[in-house]
Amino acid sequence: MSEFSAIDHLHMAEALRLAERGRYTTRPNPVVGSVIAQGERVVGRGWHQRVGGPHAEIFALREAGERARGATAYVTLEPCAHHGRTPPCALALIEAGVTRVVAAMRDPFPQVNGGGFDLLRAAGVQVHDGLMSAPARELNLGFLSRIERGRPWLRLKYGMSLDGHTAMADGTSKWITGPAARADVQRWRARAGAILTGAGTVLADDPSLTVRLDEPEAFAPPLRVVLDARLRTLARAKVREGDAPTLYLHGEDVVAPTLADAQFAAVPMRDGRLDLAAVLALLAGRDINEIQVEAGAALGGALMREGLADELLLYQAPILLGDATRPLLAGLGITHMSQALRMTPVDIRQVGADLRLLFRPQG
Repeated sequence: MSEFSAIDHLHMAEALRLAERGRYTTRPNPVVGSVIAQGERVVGRGWHQRVGGPHAEIFALREAGERARGATAYVTLEPCAHHGRTPPCALALIEAGVTRVVAAMRDPFPQVNGGGFDLLRAAGVQVHDGLMSAPARELNLGFLSRIERGRPWLRLKYGMSLDGHTAMADGTSKWITGPAARADVQRWRARAGAILTGAGTVLADDPSLTVRLDEPEAFAPPLRVVLDARLRTLARAKVREGDAPTLYLHGEDVVAPTLADAQFAAVPMRDGRLDLAAVLALLAGRDINEIQVEAGAALGGALMREGLADELLLYQAPILLGDATRPLLAGLGITHMSQALRMTPVDIRQVGADLRLLFRPQG
């Protein structure tokens, strides 16, 4: 028999919905939601709204007031146990008189990682975790990837035709997809901690890699990252315009200039190009949870080939481009059907006239 009731599931589902509201404003912190309830009756709701601000439990406790005494607190991630930018949420729950805490999952962050649960249990609070853990993990794939694997969650984004091509042979790609799909991409950019591209894309397209949303959104602009081993792209200045910061990653034997509108960092070379695993480790060290890659077939293929791509976000337009075109991914080295990279569909939906397809590599 499950230790969780139908009411527990109902309140945790609401906490998960609340957590999603912090999607664009909490990085590098995880998104977290909390509900405080007396049986079926909800007395407090909250979510982590902004990095540096109060956590979800604090907002829920403020709304609940004295009604938190004897209540159950539902939280999508283990309450913190350490003094960071804010005091420990576990202590706040104890002081408010909460008698039961239901958490979706343990927080693997080293300064928490069971410490919040230990504080609660030591104070006599009942603690249950694991309720709806799968959707809770899904909410924080980037944060969990950085903490557990030491690298950000990496997403490859492409627009493509029905026959799987991303551009004509001369590189022309404007516009394969429609306006609704291009607007949808902006929300995926906004949730990323970094938008990454390669030198070839900068030289060919001179992209700005900024977030453009019609409605105002309160979020920190994602870091723009250019992989440019020899720093050949500095004359293309669009990627340095605007408020978003720009980071060039180059080879260790290259002397970087001093620019007011850019940062530089050296990365080891491997097989004549930047070591991609080292790139991701460096960005994890800068507290990047999610990376959105918007680059050509060569860089995307290399990331996929090396097992560093966690998901593939495709916008498929209802057009055919024929065979005088560029492929989706290059350099995969597949010569036999047995070598095919199997993908698992995660989400498929229509966006305007196009299809949005989200896939993850199997295994």
